Amino acid sequence: MLRISGTGASHVGLVRENNEDAGFVGPTCMLVADGVGGGAAGEVAAATAAYVVAATALLQADRDPVTVLHAGVALAQQQLAHGVAMEAGRAGMATTLTALMTDGRSFALAHIGDSRGYVFRNGGLTRVTRDHTYVQDLVEAGSLDEADVPMHPWRNVVMRSVNGSVGERADVRALSLAPGDRVLIASDGVTDLVAEPWIEEILARKQDDAAVESLIAAALGQGGRDNITCVLATVIDGPPVSGDGRLLGALADHTNVVDLAAVRALDSA
Repeated sequence: MLRISGTGASHVGLVRENNEDAGFVGPTCMLVADGVGGGAAGEVAAATAAYVVAATALLQADRDPVTVLHAGVALAQQQLAHGVAMEAGRAGMATTLTALMTDGRSFALAHIGDSRGYVFRNGGLTRVTRDHTYVQDLVEAGSLDEADVPMHPWRNVVMRSVNGSVGERADVRALSLAPGDRVLIASDGVTDLVAEPWIEEILARKQDDAAVESLIAAALGQGGRDNITCVLATVIDGPPVSGDGRLLGALADHTNVVDLAAVRALDSA
């Protein structure tokens, strides 16, 4: 049976006062969410989306990952809308979300926003997500060079997100992975500051725990201007293991989650 064995870390960075990133890594699911919003709303958005998708994946671990991730993102959208209805000060809150899930046989990847997913295989790093940003649209239109993206003043303008719009869907697709492959998901607090060749070098030289430490340190060394979160896991073939997983960033405080009962209620409906 295929599963993931991994780790992760989240750091507030050197500029921000609050950590509006959330992360999760467990045997069947890993994800990163990067929230935005006034006050504590970014923390609520990220933690709620991360909780809803991770809990949905855990409760439905034997079902088709593509179907489960679509359902998880849809419920996350509903929960953010509910969170705003409960507290008007949360209006405008939103979050990116990049999540991997396996049912033990196949894998699926859900992505919306500009947190990134990578696969490291045979010494090479491949990005498996597309940034849903204004500058990415410029790059694809030929109006901006990829190398200039980190310096562009509008580099963080996200065109799609988990924002409470029930019609907004994530890109969800099957992802072909094999034992030995390593999957990295990181917020833009990492990828804006640590170039992909540098990420590839770190993964080539270090095992998962040490690599996560090095990625966080590299982002901090480059100024740490945003929250910094990454989860890194290796695909293995072995017996299933118990354990709910590791909670990171805003997700470590359950008071940031709009409704902890929402996923359980859906599963039993």
